[in-house]
Amino acid sequence: MRRNARGFTLLEVMIAMVIVAILAAVAYPSYIRHVQDARRNEAKTALLDTANQLERCFTEHYSYQADGCPSGSTSAGDYYTLTIITPSASKYRLEASPKAGSAQAGDRCGTLTLNQTGQRDLENTSDMADGASCDWQ
Repeated sequence: MRRNARGFTLLEVMIAMVIVAILAAVAYPSYIRHVQDARRNEAKTALLDTANQLERCFTEHYSYQADGCPSGSTSAGDYYTLTIITPSASKYRLEASPKAGSAQAGDRCGTLTLNQTGQRDLENTSDMADGASCDWQ
């Protein structure tokens, strides 16, 4: 006498697990790249906000080095350090660099920079042979 079999065989479960593992292996790098892009956008926003504060300060005091103007290093979220460099009263340079030891430390776009003329640049970029763009310039 034969009983009606119910449920899944071990082979069917193993095949389903392999399919899920393959899908996860393909999707994970894309997910990480999107998360890094979102964190980089936070850093870009922090750079632009700080540049606006410096321009407001320059409008009021005719100097980027006046009291009350942003200066030094601050945190641009949990993943970037924002450094404000004011070498003179009429110039500044902002840098957003990935924090060492954070998940963003391996970001392929490296350090984002912005100066008083609005010039945007990337420093310490990794190889972007995959056709990816950092979209900052």
